[in-house]
Amino acid sequence: MKGTQTPAEESAAEARLVAALRERGQRVTSQRLVIGRLLRELDRHVTAEEVLRRASEQLPGVSLPTVYATLDLLTELGEARRVSVGGPVLYDPRVEDHAHVRCRECGRVEDLDVPLDAGRALGAARAAGFAPETAELVVEGRCAACAAAG
Repeated sequence: MKGTQTPAEESAAEARLVAALRERGQRVTSQRLVIGRLLRELDRHVTAEEVLRRASEQLPGVSLPTVYATLDLLTELGEARRVSVGGPVLYDPRVEDHAHVRCRECGRVEDLDVPLDAGRALGAARAAGFAPETAELVVEGRCAACAAAG
């Protein structure tokens, strides 16, 4: 994706969001559509505050609670992924199972492209009496920039 969606791909993504909202009985609002579009355009892990700064350009008066509520709704609809890897909660437009790498010094979080099968971990959690929803794999260490800085 990396912010290079064609107009047809963006139109299809927005149509999917509209359909998902309607299927859940949710209103289709300009705020939800703009925030969904921004998340896809940014195409990286972002905080709600970052989304608020960008959304404010198009939606004067939008509030941080509205951005959080919308990002959480997008997560429930499968249009975003909530990533909690230490530090602020991040929202990721990449929703399929994947791992993350996090720098312990600067806090940078990136996707890590490795085959990931969360099924075994989720199965083990169920066997232990949990009702798991998701599984995250996070590799922590120092990013190249922090390692080079000393």
